[in-house]
Amino acid sequence: MNNLSAIFQIPELRKKILYTFAILAVYRVGSHIPISGINLDALNSLFDQGGVLGFLNLFSGGALSRFSIFALGILPYINASIIMQLMTIVWPKLKEIAEEGYQGRKQLAQITRYLAIALAFVQATMMVVGFKSFVSPDISFQFFMAYAIVGLVAGAALVMWFGELISENGIGNGASILIFVGIIAQVPFYIKNTYVLVQGGTSPVNVAILAAVFIGIIVSIVFVQEAERRVTVQYAKRIVGRKMMGGQNTYIPLRLIQGGVMPIIFASAVLQFPLMFSQYINIESIQNFFSTYFTYDGVVYNLFFCILIFFFTYFYTAITFNPQDLAENIRKNGGFIMGVRPGRPTVEYLEKIITKLTFVGAVFLAFVALVPVIASNLTNVTSFMGLGGTALLIMVGVAMDLVKQIDTFVIAKRYEGLTK
Repeated sequence: MNNLSAIFQIPELRKKILYTFAILAVYRVGSHIPISGINLDALNSLFDQGGVLGFLNLFSGGALSRFSIFALGILPYINASIIMQLMTIVWPKLKEIAEEGYQGRKQLAQITRYLAIALAFVQATMMVVGFKSFVSPDISFQFFMAYAIVGLVAGAALVMWFGELISENGIGNGASILIFVGIIAQVPFYIKNTYVLVQGGTSPVNVAILAAVFIGIIVSIVFVQEAERRVTVQYAKRIVGRKMMGGQNTYIPLRLIQGGVMPIIFASAVLQFPLMFSQYINIESIQNFFSTYFTYDGVVYNLFFCILIFFFTYFYTAITFNPQDLAENIRKNGGFIMGVRPGRPTVEYLEKIITKLTFVGAVFLAFVALVPVIASNLTNVTSFMGLGGTALLIMVGVAMDLVKQIDTFVIAKRYEGLTK
């Protein structure tokens, strides 16, 4: 609460938060501006059925069901980021650029933006073709397709810019916050649907059980997100000038989930492609396959989801944690891990620990993704099916990251005040 009150006392922090709120306000207003020429009542009835389209609509904050200019949301940019990170590993040229410091990262960011626009164009085309039956008969479909694709791509570019503005001038990760706000905006919709189910005869006890499951998941997410393995490091004493330096013990905090919410966001984003493909491509055999085997609460979909969660958990850990560099930094500073020899043994020790932690973290993420689906099916309360563990993890993870960033900013300002 002290740090919360500091928001109003520290001008720089207050400015960052107000700036973030201003961007989010514009984003939410834009999500309610539809592209004209489509029957929104008929389109909303399609999304009211939930399922795959409801899950897709969740990440756009309801903009997809309104066929808004922001219907594509931040997903093209996230997909582009995933592709670029994968390409950086397999393509030596991109890896060299990434290792060039600030200028290299700046160049990769520019390439990611161009790729995001290209993906937005592909997704916009699929979306317009898929929603062809909802287009007003008074408008030429070719004309509608032209300006709708331009509007959707321009909207995706603007949302991408909003995310970067928040990351640079606001507080928190812009892309994650945009998804977070979109999910929060849909929560009243899920509550309303639950109320309708209760009015229709669904037992309130089942609703209470599902709510208890969700609360339990939120508590477990908080504990696991904060969990870390502390590796003790001993620094040897050394003489610097006339002073004795070092000799103290410290530790390296290794988080249970190194990537935070990113693995599950990446996994969800990758699954958007087949889901959108099944909805927007009017081929009966493809639609039958997806409607039978690839439903949101189906075994095949969730199996692929778990596989992708494991993949991106290990992938994100690999690109954010380098045991070789860490072991080398410990050695250069005259330190060593208790009971482990410096050099290669230290690298192997760290790799062993991080492999175990990553496996446990991936199992937990898969658990969080599956439990709400199972609980919804067992209780027959399907109104929250679109929300699920993925959205809960994103909401809790982003909220905790925001709190940590505010704490860090407040502590830095207090320390700065002591040094003046």
